[in-house]
Amino acid sequence: MTDRPIAATGEMTLIEHLTELRQRLIKCAMAIAVGAVVCLVFYNRIFDALVDPYCTALDELDVESELLTECVLVLREPLEGFSLVLTVAGYGGLMLAIPVVLWQLWQFVVPGLYPHEKRWAVPFVVAGALLFLFGSALAYWSVPRALGFLLDVAGPNVAPFLGPGPYLSFIIKMLVAFGLGFQFPLILIMLQLIGLVTIDQLRAGRRYAIVGIVVLVAVLTPSGDPITLMVLSVPMYIFYEAAIIFGAVRKRRAKAAAAA
Repeated sequence: MTDRPIAATGEMTLIEHLTELRQRLIKCAMAIAVGAVVCLVFYNRIFDALVDPYCTALDELDVESELLTECVLVLREPLEGFSLVLTVAGYGGLMLAIPVVLWQLWQFVVPGLYPHEKRWAVPFVVAGALLFLFGSALAYWSVPRALGFLLDVAGPNVAPFLGPGPYLSFIIKMLVAFGLGFQFPLILIMLQLIGLVTIDQLRAGRRYAIVGIVVLVAVLTPSGDPITLMVLSVPMYIFYEAAIIFGAVRKRRAKAAAAA
């Protein structure tokens, strides 16, 4: 028999679980929609900020072309501009809604936790939002370097003329991928809290974790270049070790409480 709280042992029917999940997904969708509207209002400022890494990469790029005198993105299709606005609004809304998404996720998992574990709701949401912010900031810092590598690998006789759609899709996906990658420790901690993963399993899986993290980063990031792989893989493995430390401290406290 499980020692989890009664609410985690199947008191709710499958239909009730699905109904609750639907309600929380609707709330997440509403938060993303509100964030998308905010991004539409500040679209021009967001666009300028997203183009800056491309300009930085061009300044450092050694290309023998007189055409690259200005940092511009070439619009090649009539509908590309409209698609661009939707992309910025959609992904931007998701990034702004991360605290709400994390809160809904935590509330969905809460019935399976002990009363003293439910108090971690606010720290979980705050930590998740901050980690997403730090991950996106790291991606924004690494994009000029990764982009410079990708544009320079073809040789000095190739002049890059990027379209706004592919470029902004690239950088936005990088920001989201890094932000989601930085949620890795919270996922491991949550899996420990609900009993799906133990600290012993994490310790035994260190070697597999290294390979899995690299593969996961290669799948998450749109570039797959070595710079991006290194910049994101190293923090994720550090987060893996941090989750093990968390599990060890939690286990030691549980033993001390039981002994008392």
